[in-house]
Amino acid sequence: MPDPIATLDEMRRILAMLPGPDLAAGAAAAERERRLTKPAGALGRLEAVAEWLATWQGRHPPDVRRPRTIVFAANHGVAARGVSAYPQAVTQQMMANFAAGGAAVNQICTSVDADLRVYELDLEHPTADFTTGPAMTEEGCARAMAYGMMAVEPGVDLIALGEMGIGNTTAAAALALALFGGAATDWVGPGTGVAGRALAAKTAAVAAAVAANGAAGDPFETMRRLGGYELAAIAGAVMAARLARIPVLIDGYAATAAAATLFAADPRALDHCLVGHCSAEPGHRRLLDRLGQEPLLDLGMRLGEGSGATLAIALVKAAAACHAGMATFAEAGVSGPA
Repeated sequence: MPDPIATLDEMRRILAMLPGPDLAAGAAAAERERRLTKPAGALGRLEAVAEWLATWQGRHPPDVRRPRTIVFAANHGVAARGVSAYPQAVTQQMMANFAAGGAAVNQICTSVDADLRVYELDLEHPTADFTTGPAMTEEGCARAMAYGMMAVEPGVDLIALGEMGIGNTTAAAALALALFGGAATDWVGPGTGVAGRALAAKTAAVAAAVAANGAAGDPFETMRRLGGYELAAIAGAVMAARLARIPVLIDGYAATAAAATLFAADPRALDHCLVGHCSAEPGHRRLLDRLGQEPLLDLGMRLGEGSGATLAIALVKAAAACHAGMATFAEAGVSGPA
């Protein structure tokens, strides 16, 4: 955890001062798109991605030469209730796997030429069991957000955000339920593969967590009560990326739930973000609908660890390459539309 004392009020203040889009860069992208050697709209969503990238990088043409995947890892007290198919020790074991290059995200990073950084958040001290009270103290939550902010370094063109933490789809479901309403069954899914009685226990834990922590009324307080250190760090990283004009790709259910706390506080807070993929976790699509996000990929993945967001880096790279590298009608001597 970082040494500086952080508060949730400070995080609220930072959210309120996030910069808006660079409309001039976006307009330049839109103007160039009209002149490229293709029928209008022929590259489909890649055209919108190129414009989004320019708008939030604040430059034209946009570029993705230095993408980075950031994974935050933490443990959850609710895991002791058997909400996951795997023991909590797996979180620490996966840290060694990441370091050794043995995880799926390592391979995907290599395939898209992305740098990988993995950050642990006090794995020896899980959050409290949020079925009986808040998961984190205010200082613990704010420090985790500050830690996430410090992980965003200059010189990066695009960030993919992911997580690792046994029990964190339970926390994601609790956050989604508290932020957007409904029933626990709307938001709870198999996560690491639970079913039957274990799935029922997970659903009961989510319902109990929201009941025990009441109506927070403030998304940052909701994060403190129902989130986790790695989820708070993701929210902090999303804010820091906006300040640094670095577009963000968000990973699966847990990462999206973390970012959703910012959306609940300000619907414009995620405008510099795209969701890399739609997880097979059933609550993820429901959550994407609430955020107004259309994922770049839908491959039935549910691994976490930034895998889907990292895979989507390839699409963003392709969008930028087509936008900057294609010839215009005038340059190629090709007749434009009549």
